[in-house]
Amino acid sequence: MRVVFMGTPDFAVPTLARLAQDGHTIAAVYTRAPARAGRGMALRPSPVHALAEELGAAVLTPSTLRTPEAAATFAGHDADVAVVVAYGMLLPQAILDLPRHGCLNLHGSLLPRWRGAAPIQRAVMAGDAESGVGVMRMEAGLDTGPVALEARVPIAGGMTAGELHDALMPLGAGLTAEALKALDEGTLTFVPQPEEGVAYAHKITNEEARIGWSRAADQVAAHINGLSPFPGAFFEADLGKGPERVKVLRALPAQGAGEPGTLLDGEATVACGSGAVRLLELRRAGKGGSATGAEFVRGARLAPGARLG
Repeated sequence: MRVVFMGTPDFAVPTLARLAQDGHTIAAVYTRAPARAGRGMALRPSPVHALAEELGAAVLTPSTLRTPEAAATFAGHDADVAVVVAYGMLLPQAILDLPRHGCLNLHGSLLPRWRGAAPIQRAVMAGDAESGVGVMRMEAGLDTGPVALEARVPIAGGMTAGELHDALMPLGAGLTAEALKALDEGTLTFVPQPEEGVAYAHKITNEEARIGWSRAADQVAAHINGLSPFPGAFFEADLGKGPERVKVLRALPAQGAGEPGTLLDGEATVACGSGAVRLLELRRAGKGGSATGAEFVRGARLAPGARLG
């Protein structure tokens, strides 16, 4: 099939690679414009942009799709279908109507739960037992379209958003390949989303990254794991040179009780509003690598009773 691919981050890369591998014609690749990153703040193309150039595909990075000129350019690709994976820009109806078979979106949740920008992180943060990926036909609404295919992944205890992301990437690539094969054969069918169970995965804000120790232990652990590796849940503590920010990258509920935010032992068990959490992996500000809970406590010379803010 003749495909316009629209995506930006790492999550979208395996899907683009699989479609090219399966012999589909990649008519064009739309992605977000290169952004400045790194110490030198040099312009860095998105992961999808980099792969598209390797494949020899035409790359477009428009700042908007809501102009007659953008629609005319898109129409010129003469696409059978558009495949959208974490593109980062809403498609207006004028674009949705152009491909012969419409626009398909690979979404990182089990719809209608976690429509929106951060479905993988929100699923872990909420303590969901499972997540998954789905291929749906796009509509003007935010992730409201009917779903054709889904694949599920259990969220094991201690699984981080990064690990769930990495599990869903290849699964999504295979699911999208299956959808395009069925679409080409005329056998792809869609089922409307249920009206019950809708939840919105709002974009993660920096303000919500601070750990709230007064919550229940399972909620604190889910919050930490859902924000790992980015942006990283954090607390602040005086480690000898004044307040210092420490990111926690993995945690599990544990036995223990005390004033919320109190260090209970040398294994980095911290009291919560109810129960406690064991901090399994931490990273101090300005430090390159991460440390286990016990390594952190020893290195920071913290004693039981220390307060983590």
